[in-house]
Amino acid sequence: MTTEVISPDLKVLLRRLKLSPLLDALPDRLVLARQQKMPHQDWLLLLLSDEVSRRDSLAVSQRAQRAHLDPTMHLEAWDPTAQVSFDRALLNELVSLRFLDAHAHVAIVGPVGVGKTFLAHALGHIACRRGASVLALRTDQMLKTLKHARLDNSHETELRKLIAVDLLILDDFAIDILDATESRDLYEILLERYRIGSMIVTSNRGPDEWLATFADPVRAQSAIDRFTSNAYDLVIEGESYRPRLNPWEPRSGSGMGGTTGRPSWRSSFLGDPDPNFLAKNGAEAKTEKKERRPGGNGRRCWKSAKNADSYRGLKKPRQPRSAFSPFPQARRLSSTQNFFRQRFTLSRVESLSEEEEHLMPIRHPPVC
Repeated sequence: MTTEVISPDLKVLLRRLKLSPLLDALPDRLVLARQQKMPHQDWLLLLLSDEVSRRDSLAVSQRAQRAHLDPTMHLEAWDPTAQVSFDRALLNELVSLRFLDAHAHVAIVGPVGVGKTFLAHALGHIACRRGASVLALRTDQMLKTLKHARLDNSHETELRKLIAVDLLILDDFAIDILDATESRDLYEILLERYRIGSMIVTSNRGPDEWLATFADPVRAQSAIDRFTSNAYDLVIEGESYRPRLNPWEPRSGSGMGGTTGRPSWRSSFLGDPDPNFLAKNGAEAKTEKKERRPGGNGRRCWKSAKNADSYRGLKKPRQPRSAFSPFPQARRLSSTQNFFRQRFTLSRVESLSEEEEHLMPIRHPPVC
């Protein structure tokens, strides 16, 4: 296939029009138009469609990045084998984003590990593809940011950012007990976004338990009533999916770690161990230890041996190491050895500089 040569004048004009990304696909499109004998209008439409698709894809990725959405949590990546149950018809309704046009809210409730955050971020990605502005935050991080914003007089600016977006996603909603300041901030957000913007909240608690997390019951009842009266409730039940994300791949059969195939702290580094390894070796060790006990009195003591045959083959136990000994092993020394040992220790202390002397531990009270 012959590659078309782009003239320098055309490159300059495309750069001035901010269409320089077209230069990558322009040679291929010229060859395709020549082979298929496309009309000039169709060829121009194809070329501009490529640029529009590229810009739309770039805009979607930038909106998702500004929204702090997880790039791996797309609805297409949902595992259908997950052991969870929820209303599929309700999820299809939420995917249509009609709740976003109606400025309604969504509450995704369920135990840990069932995919609440995954579905919330997946709906956020769909909203980014539709051109909506999205912001995904953890509730505790949002409240902490608002509390710090009061110190530098930027509280109103941060609050307007949370109110201005089309879709606000709050993860781990109503998990912690809120103080008076946090309750007031959350009340203002729920109140300002009522019938104006949409919210998606994920929580391990049901809406009936949210009231107890607010410091002010009156504000809590007012805010929660506005939210629940205009919200879809998606309840997810089932087992946690996080054990499947364990980096250790389960083995088939009993293998290491029992029936689950996961490694145990008793497992060996070289292949699968014998399941009765500990039992056999423990019994042999006890038998050997019992046979080597001198005199059969149950104590391993040198003074308890009545003859040399009773403690033959035994090694003398090491004495504990002294904390202040300069030698690797504390041991009994003769008077001459002890004298030279003291001289050696004193010479080491006297040879220290003033900078190093304060690093030495005080072993004896100072002499006045």
